[in-house]
Amino acid sequence: MSIPVSLAIIALAALIHASFQLSVSVLTLLSAHTIGAKRSRNKLLRLITSFVFGAGLMTALLLSFGSLFLLSIFGANTPQIVWAIACGMSAGVAISIWLFYYRREKGTMLWIPRNVAKYLTDRTQSTKLSAEAFGLGLSSITGEILFIIAPLLISALVLIQLPSLWQLVGIGIYTIISLLSLIIIWVSISQGCSLSRIQKWRESNKSFLQFVAGAGLIVLVFFVYVNEIVVFAIGKV
Repeated sequence: MSIPVSLAIIALAALIHASFQLSVSVLTLLSAHTIGAKRSRNKLLRLITSFVFGAGLMTALLLSFGSLFLLSIFGANTPQIVWAIACGMSAGVAISIWLFYYRREKGTMLWIPRNVAKYLTDRTQSTKLSAEAFGLGLSSITGEILFIIAPLLISALVLIQLPSLWQLVGIGIYTIISLLSLIIIWVSISQGCSLSRIQKWRESNKSFLQFVAGAGLIVLVFFVYVNEIVVFAIGKV
């Protein structure tokens, strides 16, 4: 694949990542507890800023580690069977998103292990320092690894085919775009938008976000399958 096509795939994968809602849920909970504790607005902004940086760092680390791991095993020429497995797994994740992402009850409760949900909820209640919010941002990304593994894996496979400089650019693009939903929440809160309004929007649009995440993965899988497997097979004929 050419560099522009590779970066476009990474950007699409990052948009799918940004549509997932665990980090957004944790950030809104953290904000609600901070406001409920009557802490200052500056304190609130410091906490959510630290949270966003933590989520960004963990995303970059996961993508970098995944790319390094795949590069050490396959080198820059990934076997077609690996691409096929990645596409099949991602398609399975897309279907699971459509079926299971939100629990069948009111609100925006997600289908994640209850012990993970309890841990993150307890952490939001006890977070008072910027360092704690930073760590909470790290944890929120790993808590949703079952879903974000699909766009991360495809992005990592694309990254290892790029020259070194473009690999860094790709990691930067993925990290920034994957944080878009958190950045939007950060900007909304900083401009005085109420958390109730944000949560109401999330509840009203959760089915749309769920559909978009799954459909985006299907589109990504189709595009990658055509470019990496079908085109390769045609070229060998």
